Amino acid sequence: MRVLYFGTYERGYPRNAQVISCLRRAGVDVVERHASVWEGSEHKFAAGAGSAFRLAAAELSLLLRRDDDFDVLVVGYPGHFDLAAAKRVARGRPIVFNPLVSLADTFVEDRRRFRPGSTSARVLERIDRAAFRTADLVVADTEAQADLFRTLGARRVEVCFVGAEERVFGPGWKPAADFVALFVGKLIPLHGIETILAAARLSPDIAFRVVGSGQLDDVLAARPANVEWVRWIDYELLAGALHACGCALGIFGTSAKAGRVIPNKVFQALACGAPTVTADTRAVRELLDERSAVLVPPGDAAALRRALQSVFDSRGLRDRLIEAGCGRAEEFSMTRLAGRYLDLYERVLVPAR
Repeated sequence: MRVLYFGTYERGYPRNAQVISCLRRAGVDVVERHASVWEGSEHKFAAGAGSAFRLAAAELSLLLRRDDDFDVLVVGYPGHFDLAAAKRVARGRPIVFNPLVSLADTFVEDRRRFRPGSTSARVLERIDRAAFRTADLVVADTEAQADLFRTLGARRVEVCFVGAEERVFGPGWKPAADFVALFVGKLIPLHGIETILAAARLSPDIAFRVVGSGQLDDVLAARPANVEWVRWIDYELLAGALHACGCALGIFGTSAKAGRVIPNKVFQALACGAPTVTADTRAVRELLDERSAVLVPPGDAAALRRALQSVFDSRGLRDRLIEAGCGRAEEFSMTRLAGRYLDLYERVLVPAR
């Protein structure tokens, strides 16, 4: 099988890197037709003439370039604007879309960049529907997210966890002498950084380390004294930070989107063997339970404080979480995901043949 990985996708984003790596591990010949647009952009799909021009130029270059023959075309994340070009390039061959998100859901309901019912919101909804309807197969990261994609017109949806790159993330948790609750991620409403800071204020004896930047930098500027803020560390060093933390934090946002995703940081923490504390949501329950992570209600700072205190106080609890969490990590191992993707792509080829 030969796969063309296509579009303006972010090459370094975990979902794309993981899919390409898994396919190659399964013996699939993966070629890339890529046009850079979003790399280094803090706010993807930012409005403006400059962004529109870069996107238009990228789509034209994708159409003009030529590659050898392929069996399946995969549009990577973020790729909602790439489906029209993908359809022309595919020439009847199957198109698989790996979207991770709905644009309207992200920028209207979650980040609240646009008002519901506004012109911008309606445009994003139309882009969503056009993209989902064009693909022969949409791959979601959770069943909860798959349900949303179906309402947006996706004809066929399958689920495959995101996972964590094994070349970077692997077992080795051995915490430093001083317990630190570690959060790594973009500072956006989805992640619930306000809840983490509120829990930190209630837990002055626990040290927190926040690694990341984004929309809510101003919130971190007023952080309590027990919160260290590092704007970013190299991706290749994240495993080392997870191996040394007291526990890893997931996300705690209260939006509907937050309840449909399992964030990259949770997969990465589990792969590293770090005790994990995250919000109790429908999506998280697809992978975790009370044995493999400490689950707390979204947006509940007091519950998060109690959870962190229990992990801080009990080495026995940490050991139990590590054992069960490592067992769950087997569900998104490279071998497991490679087999899943290969099966999905082989099945989508059947009608075409």
